[in-house]
Amino acid sequence: MRVETLGDGDPEVAIVGGIHGDEPCGPNAVDDLLEADFDIQRPVKLIVANEEALEAGVRYLEEDLNRAFPGDPDADTHEGRLAHELLREIRGCDILSLHSTQSYAAPFALVDEMDGYARSVCPYLSVEAVVETAGYSTGRLIAYPNVVELECGIQRSAAATENAKQLAREFLVATGVLSGETGSGRHHPLPVFRLERQIPKPVGDRYEVFVENFERVAEDEAIAAVDGEELFSETPFYPILLSAYGYENEFGYAGDLVGRLDGDEPAVPARESASARADGRNR
Repeated sequence: MRVETLGDGDPEVAIVGGIHGDEPCGPNAVDDLLEADFDIQRPVKLIVANEEALEAGVRYLEEDLNRAFPGDPDADTHEGRLAHELLREIRGCDILSLHSTQSYAAPFALVDEMDGYARSVCPYLSVEAVVETAGYSTGRLIAYPNVVELECGIQRSAAATENAKQLAREFLVATGVLSGETGSGRHHPLPVFRLERQIPKPVGDRYEVFVENFERVAEDEAIAAVDGEELFSETPFYPILLSAYGYENEFGYAGDLVGRLDGDEPAVPARESASARADGRNR
């Protein structure tokens, strides 16, 4: 694990990249920050977590680090020990964790729940949505206080790296590490979704996904296919992290639209958010 500090003093803000070794956008954003000439207002800790997996170009060596928290200093796996070390390193910090995905090209945020920290940070990031993962956070870094996880774009893409660089800088402005005005230029409220259930992936050789993430799926709509056999939705839902090959045993998640978030007001009820965005989301 590589740990660098910008600014003087004991950092209370941290950016973590490289939790997965096949997602280089986060480490690239860390390097970008280290190479820049900033006027640092408060110290920040920059971390590249799983250096060994990153060097090998694999997601993890022995265990998925983002399923291994809290870890143990005497764990049998490299990632189990690393999870313990990483938590110790970021204890007491406001944290941004940078990731990429196979499911969606535009950035979006994930949080355990829409608490005060999420409300204070997410509206000022250039993301399309926020996803609450409570109930599906076991072993993940976002199960811990004051963590926002960002999916910056398609895994290994140049766009994901550029998004990660921009988002990291926006986060540092939002948390007072860098001077400047907050705000991502968004002119509409930020939709807030909640994971409701996993969508299982039957065993097969060839997978297809027919629906778009964050766009409402109707009842009885074809959502995916396994070896040419279509799977249909039983109830309406919003696809989240849905992809053909992103996960081994599931396509992704079915979610619900539960609110919207403005920069200076809390999330509002889902029915108001849904009606306000009906033309752009429902079909």
